[in-house]
Amino acid sequence: MKSNSKRPITILIADDDPEDRMLAAEALKESRLANDIRFVEDGEELLDYLLLRGRFSNPDDAPRPGVILLDLNMPRKDGREALREIKETPDLRRIPIIVLTTSKAEIDIYRSYDLGVNSFIVKPVTFDSLVEVMQVLRKYWFEIVEIAAD
Repeated sequence: MKSNSKRPITILIADDDPEDRMLAAEALKESRLANDIRFVEDGEELLDYLLLRGRFSNPDDAPRPGVILLDLNMPRKDGREALREIKETPDLRRIPIIVLTTSKAEIDIYRSYDLGVNSFIVKPVTFDSLVEVMQVLRKYWFEIVEIAAD
């Protein structure tokens, strides 16, 4: 039985740019991915959300994500640091993380995979291209792949 066939999966988007967050949410909707979409603005908020700390201490306000879309370049704690901490935390390490960033630097690609990221995607320039990426993500992560339910 597919774990995602019975319940919607929460998608957590960690990105400091309000326009990028809005475009990602619109692209997800356009790709017919009708899941619960949540947002955090930096790596500190991401870890607070995942560890149910601070303003995310109520589990109803911070449902466990089935997938995290992670920008690398964020203030306070960047995506690289947050990725490392998530993958070092036994209760969190199984959550699939997809880096979605403007960085094309080889060092970021290698380092992200070394830290345990599941996929590395360079943000497309156009909205239509972003929708195409989200359609592929929908097909792969929500129709093909089995996601561990905790």
